[in-house]
Amino acid sequence: MAVKATQTSAKKAPSARKTAAGFTAEERAAMRDRAQEIQAAARRGPRAGEQDGEAILLAKIAEMPDADRDLAQRLHALITRSVPALAPTVWYGMPAYAKEGKVICHFQAASKFRLKYATLGFSDKAKLDDGAMWPVAFALTKWTPAEEARIEALLKRAVG
Repeated sequence: MAVKATQTSAKKAPSARKTAAGFTAEERAAMRDRAQEIQAAARRGPRAGEQDGEAILLAKIAEMPDADRDLAQRLHALITRSVPALAPTVWYGMPAYAKEGKVICHFQAASKFRLKYATLGFSDKAKLDDGAMWPVAFALTKWTPAEEARIEALLKRAVG
């Protein structure tokens, strides 16, 4: 019986980053961000302009660590310059861009979920479908003219 006293159940054993519900602290924070975004949009009402979305997006970018912030600022500049049909917004606490209220793409900072690299992701509303398989997220480690051209082409295709 002494052995039983020293054992802990799997339910009580601490996890490295997961909670009992199975979500990391970062995932729970993203869900809280999304709930706040929905509440804030409801308070602003249907007259909320694109400027509100951009101000919130720029505030999120400003909170990022330097490397992530640089990529996010470059992406924002590219989108506002070359794909004006996309409206800036935030989505789960991440900078995102929507068309007609539907998120088309988003930037996920590497720091958001303690990842190795930032990503540019596309939703199912993006017009990138190609055959039976296509990428919906791209790792972004640095910004060069070649990457900028590729991203611009993807964004224009995604909008249609």
